Formats: sequence, structure tokens, C-alpha cells
Amino acid sequence: MEVKIDTKEKFTVVTPVMPFISANIAATLSETCSGFLQQPVKNIVLNLEPVTEIEPEAASAIAALQQHFYENSASFVLCNMKEPLEAVFEKEELLDFMNITPTESEAWDIVQMEEIERELLDGDDMEFEKPE
Repeated sequence: MEVKIDTKEKFTVVTPVMPFISANIAATLSETCSGFLQQPVKNIVLNLEPVTEIEPEAASAIAALQQHFYENSASFVLCNMKEPLEAVFEKEELLDFMNITPTESEAWDIVQMEEIERELLDGDDMEFEKPE
């Protein structure tokens, strides 16, 4: 599977080049994206702009991949999803669980917010002054 990879400061944009994502292609995509969990920049934005069709099994694999990222304290956001793809995710009852944004810029906002959230939740050394 051919993908375009663009590494930014806090996330990597992965863009499939082909217009169709089958279950086999989704498995390869999962393998490619999972490799980023070992990198300093773990967060992924999956840009689906070139994709016009997806198999239901592939949609499920992408949902599982997103869950895998969140279990490893990393963000995984989909952007630029076209209506036919959205319909497949909806039919598979995955849409409500996915982090999907209309644009890459909004995906970047989600990644930033989740990074801040993780920093706050992981900050065990935070102390608050008690009123006297």
C-alpha cells in the first residue's frame, strides 16, 4: 500500500494514495501506523481525502487502530472523510466512537487538546494551595 507521510511537530499525517481501502490494505495501514507508537512523534492524523470507498472490515480495522493508539497514550484522528466513507462507518456503528474532523487543521486542534489533557492527567506532582 502506498501512503504519503508528512511528519509535523506533534503528529504525523498519513494519507493513503489509493481511492479504495480494503481489509487487506487496512491491515497494512495498521502496521504502518502502529510503527509510529515507537517514535518520538506518536500521534497520527489519517487524512482520507483521496479515499472514496472503504470496506466495512477496513472501517472496523481503523476503529480498532484508533483504540490501540489511545490505549498507548497517543492520538489518532481521521480527517477529510467523504460522505460514502462516513456512511460505512455509520452503518458499522463506529462513527460515534471515532475522532473525525472535517479538516487537517481541526485534527491538529484535537491532537493539541488531547496532548494537554494527557499532560494534566499524568501530572502527579501538581500541588494546589489550600485556602487557610
